Amino acid sequence: MQEFDIVVIGGGPGGLAAAYGLHARGMSVAVVEKDLWGGTCPNRGCDPKKILMAAVEAQGRAEALQGHGLASVPQIDWPALMAAKRAYTTKIPAGTHGGLEAAKIATFHGAANFNADGTLTVGDDQLNAANWIVATGQEPRIPAIDVAEWLNTSNEFLDLDNLPADITLMGAGYVGVELASIANAAGSRVHLVHHSDRPLRAFDGDLVNDLLDRLKAEGVDVQLNTTITTVAPADDQFKVTTAVGDSWTTGMVFATAGRKPVVDDLHLDRVNVVTTAHGITVNGNLQTTNPHIFALGDVVDRPQPKLTPVAGFEGRYLTQTLTTCDSPDIVYPTIPSVVYGKAQLAQLGVTTTEAAQAPDKYQVNDLDLTHWYSYQRIQDPHARIKVVVDRTSQHIVGAAVLSSEAEQVINYLDFVIENHMGSAEIGQTITAYPTLASDLTYFN
Repeated sequence: MQEFDIVVIGGGPGGLAAAYGLHARGMSVAVVEKDLWGGTCPNRGCDPKKILMAAVEAQGRAEALQGHGLASVPQIDWPALMAAKRAYTTKIPAGTHGGLEAAKIATFHGAANFNADGTLTVGDDQLNAANWIVATGQEPRIPAIDVAEWLNTSNEFLDLDNLPADITLMGAGYVGVELASIANAAGSRVHLVHHSDRPLRAFDGDLVNDLLDRLKAEGVDVQLNTTITTVAPADDQFKVTTAVGDSWTTGMVFATAGRKPVVDDLHLDRVNVVTTAHGITVNGNLQTTNPHIFALGDVVDRPQPKLTPVAGFEGRYLTQTLTTCDSPDIVYPTIPSVVYGKAQLAQLGVTTTEAAQAPDKYQVNDLDLTHWYSYQRIQDPHARIKVVVDRTSQHIVGAAVLSSEAEQVINYLDFVIENHMGSAEIGQTITAYPTLASDLTYFN
């Protein structure tokens, strides 16, 4: 039996933030990982996706400037783009594991499961700890349909040697919309199928509709209010059939209908840890129903967006909590969310839905940015922002943005909101002009 102060189960960004922080404070720490060291984000998630998206975004900008200074649109070289992605991702597992070893943090590779006595089994190793942190994240959810074994996930998409001429995506959430944008830009015929008429439900409905219109205009076959019921081999292709009887032949089918917490193999029931379909139940200290087991990141059942920076924030919080008596509950800052593509959809803070439910407290400024200089110069075909303003303070408290520049705008607004700035305070700053930052003074 090997003894530690803390054992972290999961070697992704959140678990590593906690492990390094606790180790730096003098605790004996071990990290357990059953898959790739570094976790989903750098290996099969946000980082490789954004490498592929770089070419998509560049192509989108060139398309917009046809007839406005550019005369041809670059084509995406998929094998070369994938080689660039792999040049980054192939180094992650060894680099992550090497960093832990260099720091003298113990590592164990293999599936972990709790025993009834509160210890942990990892392969042939038995571990015990004063406290535990579960940071196992999420994995793609495979829908229960006939012949589900023919389905692929974002894991396979982000490592395709060759992109099929036709692909089908089951689910229009973050993953489905982003993969649709990538595949369409790379020349594939894309079918994006969603079970309801309201994809990306957490985002502003008007801007979601605008985004879907953009995808349709770019050639994506968007099908709402239907589901795929069967996927069957058809020579070297697959025949897809929907609930309304439509069918087509496609090269690959990807399950993009969300993700699920990775908890099944842990046997958390043996150590009295309560879980739901959305993850592990925790209190304000990220403590589970077992007082010696904590959880962070995407595996936790909480309302905050399941994003890498949130997991890292929670890891740093647990570093403080597990080394300090009577720590206060975790308080999250404003958290921006972005759906990437040629058109980016972003939001943070008070949503337009929340503002509509409290009209005496909030006003919403709905601004068409298309003809603002910042967007006219790059010929953004339809840029729009909804800014939520507190009626009493006149401070910006939320925003939803759709444009090719949304990721940058939302980060500027994050700074504005966190610093409780209104038009008067913004007006006291001098930013480089003309830039996206210099537009801030006109949002409220």
